[in-house]
Amino acid sequence: MYEKDIQRDIVAYLETRGWYVIKLIQTTKNGIPDLLCLKNGITMFIEVKRPNGVLSDLQKYRLHQLSDMDFHCFVISNLNQLQHAITDISTKLPEKWPFDYFD
Repeated sequence: MYEKDIQRDIVAYLETRGWYVIKLIQTTKNGIPDLLCLKNGITMFIEVKRPNGVLSDLQKYRLHQLSDMDFHCFVISNLNQLQHAITDISTKLPEKWPFDYFD
């Protein structure tokens, strides 16, 4: 499976669950993750890689940079990993957020 196919599946999955997804094609920051995902005040960046795909040093740097600014950042190769990422985010939210927040 190609990265574009994985990315298409990720975008479809998120958008059917109410996420606003932007594909970051060309920005002023090289190495920025592929997808910017927004929902109810939550910001998530996703770098899409094929299984066994390798991040460049610049991509690693950008992910750490964004993570250090308290954004949720993930490298995703399949929908199962995406579901785990969303679960990970939901466990870090304050208790005032509804349990079905990401449904």
